[in-house]
Amino acid sequence: MMLATTEATAGNAALVSFCIYTAVVFALAWLASRKRAGKSFMNEYFLGSRNLGMWAFAFTYAATSASGGSFMGFPAKIYTYGWVMALWIAGYIVVPLVAMGLISKRLNQVARKSGSITVPEMMRKRLGSPTVGQVATLLLVFFQFFFLLAQFKAGAKIMTTLLGDVGVFIAVKDTLELVLQPLPWIGGSGVDGAYYLCLGVFAVSVVAYTAWGGFRAVVWTDMMQGAVMLVGVVILLGLALTQVGGLANATREVAKMVPPEDGVLRMEVNAKTKLPQGTWFKLETDERVKYFRVKKDTEVSPAKGGGGDEVDVICLPQPTDAEVKAIEKQMGQQSVAAIPFVYQKESDYKYGAGKQGVYVSAPGPSSTEVQGFLPVMMAMCFFAFWPFAGSGQPSYMARQMAFKDTVTLRRSIVFVMIYFSLIYFPLIIIFTCGRVLLPGWEIDSDRIMPEMAMFLTSNAGAPWLAGLLLAAPFAAVMSSVDSFLLLFSSTITRDVYQQKHPDASEAKLKKVSYAVTIIMGVLAVVAMLKPPQFLQDLIVFGSGGLAASFLMPVVLMLYWPRLTPTATVAGMVSGGFTIGVIYFVGFFVHGKFGGFPLLGLHPFIWAVAVSALVSVMAVRCSKPTDPELVEKYFGKVDGGPEIG
Repeated sequence: MMLATTEATAGNAALVSFCIYTAVVFALAWLASRKRAGKSFMNEYFLGSRNLGMWAFAFTYAATSASGGSFMGFPAKIYTYGWVMALWIAGYIVVPLVAMGLISKRLNQVARKSGSITVPEMMRKRLGSPTVGQVATLLLVFFQFFFLLAQFKAGAKIMTTLLGDVGVFIAVKDTLELVLQPLPWIGGSGVDGAYYLCLGVFAVSVVAYTAWGGFRAVVWTDMMQGAVMLVGVVILLGLALTQVGGLANATREVAKMVPPEDGVLRMEVNAKTKLPQGTWFKLETDERVKYFRVKKDTEVSPAKGGGGDEVDVICLPQPTDAEVKAIEKQMGQQSVAAIPFVYQKESDYKYGAGKQGVYVSAPGPSSTEVQGFLPVMMAMCFFAFWPFAGSGQPSYMARQMAFKDTVTLRRSIVFVMIYFSLIYFPLIIIFTCGRVLLPGWEIDSDRIMPEMAMFLTSNAGAPWLAGLLLAAPFAAVMSSVDSFLLLFSSTITRDVYQQKHPDASEAKLKKVSYAVTIIMGVLAVVAMLKPPQFLQDLIVFGSGGLAASFLMPVVLMLYWPRLTPTATVAGMVSGGFTIGVIYFVGFFVHGKFGGFPLLGLHPFIWAVAVSALVSVMAVRCSKPTDPELVEKYFGKVDGGPEIG
């Protein structure tokens, strides 16, 4: 597919911006490593000496929360399902109020009192049970890994768009595809060398600076990344509304659209022909014009015995005037010659097929659910899910261990709520406009954010701006990946290795933490060689699993003196097991990764309820906690700044 000159210019500008951004990130990591010199490695490397002020704490919390799900997953869902996503995202605005207000103050107190660096360590010391710490570590590593996987996919997708027009990148990508084609599982004629290359480059970059800089580098980069995200969203909003003709016009156009169909094109060719992902085909009939878009890079070969070769596509069966205009412009930039084909429809959307208005009304279209994407009960579940699931995230808890005092906490809650409002509601508007400006991106909806950035800046005659706009989602992804890698490193180093080797030297602990960071990065790359369609599905599962395992046990641990080690373990295991079972049933019923909506409720609701019930019941039939521990953690907190 031939691209316009402006798009190539945008790609080069984006590459320059990426290089500058990466250089700044590594500079901050170097400064952080210098500042760490002479201080306790564990306390400074993993918590920044528990001395974060308002701006540092607020930005690092906000940036960690605004992950690849925010800038890649949410846009993909908004583009695919429309305005109903406002009901999905609404609960995110109150995340700081609930997640920070519910446990932050008390958690900070207990962490300081116990000298804990990680959540499993804090639970182990508060309850006086090594088993509690071990179970917490296992559950944290398992569910947090799904969060990490989503960020790696997001980072690779961003870089694929960012570097797609750069000559050196194309040459390396083509060479890599030749090497990978003979390999099983990841090879074949449609191997995506661009994605694999970007996945590797992203992994090396983020693992290197995280391992080098530690917590303080993560905080400093989070502050920079938070500012970049906000500026990027504001600019994207202005460009999208300007180019679509205003929000009212975008809404009118989206209201006319109908969901696409899945199908195949049977093509007869005389020689092997490559069809890049996104290639458009057109079929004119007496009734209407249909457009088809190739789902993935495909090589069409001459068919033996006739019948033609099959190409997977989506079909726009009733394109609007706006869609036709946008598609025809893209078709004019293609280098693929006309190929005879026959279309065969494979499936319709279960809800919304052939219906106008489904993108601007609840419950939104769905390819798998006959009741639509987001029924009312499920929307209510997500309004509760985001704030309360946020309360149960160990990555957020680690941030809450590090703020300086109560004043810092109160100001940060207000700041983060305002920040989230300025991020998430504009995203709904931007990617509703995206349906009008860039039709057919259901083929790879997780790429809609970077594709919009490139498209909008090129149309505005400012391709150099693409670099800044692409830095916004990239910053969101990196700010989450570094936090998650640091969480893995601290948890495994502190709660596994140091428990078995209490006399280990600082130098040895450094080596172990670096090794854990590298190993988790490698495992994430391997796992994401074959990613699921929506990265947001991974985030919802990981977030739900962590909250199901930790929310109620941690809340009870902090506020209920009678909680026992046995009850804590029972609550964590039952919550994590419940959500795992419901997701297994969902996969069995629907044939794809996703939870089964039992009685219309999200699996998280059931899992948290089970965790709470089991925890309370187990207290009645288990040995009480050591009275000295109860007195220690429920008396006056001494040591360190006053936060009470």
